[in-house]
Amino acid sequence: MTYQEIRENEEIKGLIENGNRVLKALGYTEHSERHAVKTAECAGSILKELGYGEAQIELARIAGYMHDIGNSINRQDHAHTGAVLAYGILKEMGMKMQDVLTVTTAIGQHDEATGTAVDTVSAALILADKTDVRRNRVQNHVIASFDIHDRVNYAALAARLSIDKEQKTIQMTLELDDSMCSVMDYFEIFLNRMIMCRRAAEVLGCRFKLLANGYKLC
Repeated sequence: MTYQEIRENEEIKGLIENGNRVLKALGYTEHSERHAVKTAECAGSILKELGYGEAQIELARIAGYMHDIGNSINRQDHAHTGAVLAYGILKEMGMKMQDVLTVTTAIGQHDEATGTAVDTVSAALILADKTDVRRNRVQNHVIASFDIHDRVNYAALAARLSIDKEQKTIQMTLELDDSMCSVMDYFEIFLNRMIMCRRAAEVLGCRFKLLANGYKLC
């Protein structure tokens, strides 16, 4: 089973896009196929740069692409719902059972409210998902009505994840428009996510570092 086959599956595409439609109606940031692809390719790149094999890289891409399909049902517990949906879809598509379990575990563990990194694939997914902070994820076009999450994402002028295999570090570098959001606002809102990223980096044998507007936060 390949990442490309997963991307071409109309059922999965439909779940992703309907999930984003639901979240847009509720005022959440973008969780469309664009976020799915960005997460998938970042998760794969993390493992590739750290020297993992192609099989693990491909599973990380698949988990990254499918991780938010549970939003199509409800935002609440979407990680768990998404894992159950993915189990049925991947099994029906003929994926090997061990690979199905690896992907569904990663999906089920990716939300900071209930999950944590438990293996290589879940760690890569968490890092890729939680570091996708960018202005064009804001779906609310009325700045005056932004909540704190809208402001933080809208303030992100640039965000980059870099891997140093030799130094064993995974670093997120953020450039924030501080007229929209201070560094402390970011840290306050995303503290749990950054703790989750630190744990994920540790599972990959690395240390997580966060720089925002030149300030080292962790």
